[in-house]
Amino acid sequence: MIDILGYAAMATGIVAAVLVSANLSRKITGYAFIVFTVSSVAWVAFGLLKNEPPLILQNIALTGVNLFGIYRWLIVKARTD
Repeated sequence: MIDILGYAAMATGIVAAVLVSANLSRKITGYAFIVFTVSSVAWVAFGLLKNEPPLILQNIALTGVNLFGIYRWLIVKARTD
């Protein structure tokens, strides 16, 4: 079970990174941050199960960054500067 969680965290992180780097659209980038959030939460769970404080702390911080990305790309209207 722990291995499956680790592989799921890894796979969602890779998918999200590809989507963000492709910059296909504002909406897709926003959804990629949702996928990143799933990945970072999964890494926190994995870190808790494996007793890995650095992994836990890093991914708590990344969850905050990802939530900001969701806010920035999906909630706030795009500027038309």
